[in-house]
Amino acid sequence: MDKQHQRLYWLWSDMKGRCSNPSHAAFKNYGGRGISVCDRWQLFDNFKHDMGLKPDGRMIDRTNNDLNYSPENCRWVTRKESNSNRRNCIYVSIKGSTVTLKEACRIAGLTYRAVHKRITKRGWAIDRALLTPIGIGNTKQGV
Repeated sequence: MDKQHQRLYWLWSDMKGRCSNPSHAAFKNYGGRGISVCDRWQLFDNFKHDMGLKPDGRMIDRTNNDLNYSPENCRWVTRKESNSNRRNCIYVSIKGSTVTLKEACRIAGLTYRAVHKRITKRGWAIDRALLTPIGIGNTKQGV
């Protein structure tokens, strides 16, 4: 087995482990909350056929994080794309596009930490949090 196939096999094996092995470090976030690997992908050859070899710089990602690993719900993505598809991401709409709060902060030129704090700790509306310059609107800590 060449290196590309070995890496794909390791990825497949780890995917199955985090969904089915309670001793796996990530089990609580996968199998522990009901995520499983579809019947078809119990065989490595089927997984390889459906997903192909892992492209460099990509990782497997479930389009819908509440659904199982299956051909219909999985794709290869960059780390940035994967980080934007996490359960704890906050999504906002800006000018007709839906983006993560992190991306909206980058676009607005504001720090994520400050905007996140405005929304989650201070109860600001998302528009206000993104449109108010840092240091305006609150006398404490410049946020």
